[in-house]
Amino acid sequence: DMAVFCPLYSGSSGNSVYLETEESAVLIDLGVSCRAAVNALKSLNADVQKLKGILITHEHSDHIKGLSVFLKKYPVPLFGSPAVLDYLRENVKLPETVELKEAPLEGFSVGQMRVKPFHTSHDSVGSLGYRITLDDGNEVGVATDLGRYTPEVDQGLRGCQVVMLESNYDEGMILASDYPYYLKRRIRSDSGHLSNDDCSTALPSLAMSGTRHFILGHLSQNNNMGLLAHQAAAQALTQAGLVEQEDYTLQVARRSEPSIPVVI
Repeated sequence: DMAVFCPLYSGSSGNSVYLETEESAVLIDLGVSCRAAVNALKSLNADVQKLKGILITHEHSDHIKGLSVFLKKYPVPLFGSPAVLDYLRENVKLPETVELKEAPLEGFSVGQMRVKPFHTSHDSVGSLGYRITLDDGNEVGVATDLGRYTPEVDQGLRGCQVVMLESNYDEGMILASDYPYYLKRRIRSDSGHLSNDDCSTALPSLAMSGTRHFILGHLSQNNNMGLLAHQAAAQALTQAGLVEQEDYTLQVARRSEPSIPVVI
């Protein structure tokens, strides 16, 4: 059995992740245009007919803006926290036929996959990360908008073969940036985004728990560089005695095209 995990787009301009197994496929978020999403899926030779649902992390536009058009073409069920589903009902013109399904914390099934959501600390009406168990028992975890790496997030990601974790900003770059003070404060707050340092601190214990593939996600276009995020993560893992390519792989998710697919 082979599964493929691939961020299609990642960053403040739009986010979507694709996960495919032999039997079924899901998207996590759809924050790019329908055309961009479909083109990205085509470039991976993905079979859209396999799509069994879209998991929504939260309601910010860079995670949901492609939904209404995409769901007209591919009316699959939408999963999210109750508050996020309410937000979508009130604010997004979704096709009548689309099922909105609550994502209970005790877990639920989408096709052959088992999904277990967990809370993330973000300024959203109800944001979630997702841990997904594939039919062969392998697991992947995604947490991309969070101000704090909480014990609940750690538990959600621990033991996953693949982890996509936010590495949004470089502390030095954001302090020096021309962002207004309130915005810097929001990004750096407990309900904002994870810095490169916050992210890299979490990685060694995840590697010890069995994570083999790390993907750094949701990098800020203005307050980060792929090189800095990669460096911080690699340094933390090296200091913990882990060797890149031997013990783990590490990549930065690409902003405006599909990343390198991880085959599990």
